Amino acid sequence: MNTNATLSRRLNTVDAIMIGLGSMIGAGVFAAFVPAAQAAGAGLLIGLGIAAVVAWCNAAASAQLAAVFPVAGGTYAYGREQLGPWWGFTAGWSFLVGKTASCAAMALVFSAYVAPVGWEKPVAIMAVVALTVVNLLGVTRTAFATKIVVGFVLIVLVGVLVVSTSSAAMGTHPITVSGGFDLYGVLQSAGILFFAFAGYARIATLGEEVVDPRRVIPRAIMIALAITAALYLAVGIVMLAVLGEDRLAQSPAPVAELMEAAGWGWASGVVSIAAGVASLGALLGLMAGIGRTTLAMARNSDVPRWLSAVHPKFAVPHRAELVLAAVVIAVVSIADLRGAIAFSSFGVLLYYFVANIAAFTQPSTQRRVPRAVNVLGAGACLVLIATVPLVGVVAGVIIVIVGIPVRLLSNRQCAAHPCRGV
Repeated sequence: MNTNATLSRRLNTVDAIMIGLGSMIGAGVFAAFVPAAQAAGAGLLIGLGIAAVVAWCNAAASAQLAAVFPVAGGTYAYGREQLGPWWGFTAGWSFLVGKTASCAAMALVFSAYVAPVGWEKPVAIMAVVALTVVNLLGVTRTAFATKIVVGFVLIVLVGVLVVSTSSAAMGTHPITVSGGFDLYGVLQSAGILFFAFAGYARIATLGEEVVDPRRVIPRAIMIALAITAALYLAVGIVMLAVLGEDRLAQSPAPVAELMEAAGWGWASGVVSIAAGVASLGALLGLMAGIGRTTLAMARNSDVPRWLSAVHPKFAVPHRAELVLAAVVIAVVSIADLRGAIAFSSFGVLLYYFVANIAAFTQPSTQRRVPRAVNVLGAGACLVLIATVPLVGVVAGVIIVIVGIPVRLLSNRQCAAHPCRGV
């Protein structure tokens, strides 16, 4: 296999937007609002606003960098070019490990909605295998599958919103946020809801497969983020108005409960299917992004160089995809993911912290937003890291340190294979 081969530019603006939406909608609507309500009650709407602002700052940094560096790898590549190899490696390693845990979580969320009792893990593993095959067949198949997922989920969610807002249950719980709300709880909810927005990173990691990336990537990132923010705001308001903050905080399936409260309980099965499909969409986007980041890191021997192989027919990083699938299956099989979710939060925030610092260093000729936006984004990432449970921070620091010998050992391959800027 040719380890120096490039990926093919096959994705247009709509494809990129759909991949971003598919990566965001599944995690946010069906998974994030319950823990956000537990942390802040009705204050989750304030947390949602904070999360949206932080996401916009990070998206602006990613878009600005992607316009200059239209290559695979996202912030790994940007940090390496702008700040140096170790900055890039820190971002890339945090992304790989944190998002691999997220892949396992999404697979388990899918199986929780659709699998018979006792079959959750086997069904989750089958989902990982099936989506790996989709990714291996080429990025256009990934984009096509994501369009189907996003279209179905959006239709169901719009239907849920229409039914809920037109029912007698709408407004039975007035939304009030007291002046003495818990600031720490609101920041916790912001941290939780921020990761529902984080799927736009998948657009940037596909920079080598997008047609006219300097124009398409920034546009796709901002459009996908705007659509997702509007959807989350509508869903959050309806959940609080129909269910109330206490019932929402205790609900195992809040979107399905919206249908029951509106007198459409018979349709809750459709909502469960949509939740499972949305989780698959998020998993599909995550796996595609991780594979491309691994490819970029392997090209620079920051991870084993043989992972940089690109399939001659399907033009995908097939070795990286297969290794990822094996690791995700192992995590699904043996791990308790409650702590992994906290670690994933740490990794993503660290990833975007590097993105903001890298964007801050760009010259005025490359800038799309003022440097103050990058300062706000970097500072907000550090603040939200402080809200991550201590176990997540400790695990994150340990895994980042473990990455150091991985990079040093992988760099030895440079003696036999050319690599850049070690």
